[in-house]
Amino acid sequence: MCGIVGYVGFRQAVPVLLDGLRRLEYRGYDSAGVAWIEGETIEVEKAQGKLTALDRRLSAGHLPDTHMGLGH
Repeated sequence: MCGIVGYVGFRQAVPVLLDGLRRLEYRGYDSAGVAWIEGETIEVEKAQGKLTALDRRLSAGHLPDTHMGLGH
């Protein structure tokens, strides 16, 4: 699977990005990740395997309070 999804808006970005990646997940994943701006740095969370691995990893920590980001 290969695809990129982005979001800029009023909602919390990470759940929107994960939903967009789920819509692209028809052939499976080798890996997936999301990136967002936190302060003056770009933060990245990624995981190998299916999208559920990334979802679990993000759920284990706190979801960032950001309103823009990218997912792949």
